[in-house]
Amino acid sequence: MTQGPLEKHTAVLRDRLSLAGARVADIGCGDGGLVRVLTRAGAQAIGIDPQPHQLARARAAEAAGSERYCAAQGQALPLNDASLDVVVYFNALHHVPVAQQEAALAEAARVLRPDGRLYIQEPLAEGAFFEMVRPIEDETEVRARAFEALKRAADGKTLAEEEEYVYRAPHRQASFETFRDGMVAVDPSRRPQVEAREESLRQSFMAAGEQRNGAFWFEIPSRLNLLRRI
Repeated sequence: MTQGPLEKHTAVLRDRLSLAGARVADIGCGDGGLVRVLTRAGAQAIGIDPQPHQLARARAAEAAGSERYCAAQGQALPLNDASLDVVVYFNALHHVPVAQQEAALAEAARVLRPDGRLYIQEPLAEGAFFEMVRPIEDETEVRARAFEALKRAADGKTLAEEEEYVYRAPHRQASFETFRDGMVAVDPSRRPQVEAREESLRQSFMAAGEQRNGAFWFEIPSRLNLLRRI
């Protein structure tokens, strides 16, 4: 199992990106949590997600109307050429259909200005949390294909890799019920599997999570690949 340092995702991101005044898109933004982090750091952030139910959650939590959201696929971004300083894929590239991953990365390069950054953070297919979720949806293959696609994209012609960084991210869940409901909120098609396996899932959750400060904590082995637009 990965033995990198224990660091928060947001700390890793802030250490590597200049966000104040930057034009940033979070592709696959989900409920908009990272978009709000980017906005609080001074970025002009837009969250993009193809799922209407996810955008509804993001807009419901929108902070004072300062964030923007848009429904679109990563492989067809409704953004102008060279219009962004940063494109972020946070736990999201492996959710792009495998056949479209290279097209999505090409789109990210298109909308980046020269010397802009493509920030790709992906969970690794290992660790207790991954094994707990695996019976519901095994992402081993799609995560591997996403990594291969980004390595091909960083060919030194349009994008060049600046850094690859492996670490362990702390992950908090308030309760098993919060975890269970979150799995379904991300992908409603999971509901029948989650309900059918709820008791075994609960047992795995209780065994794998460390209880402290009124919550359950996990460590998520993660990898950052930071690419620069040439």
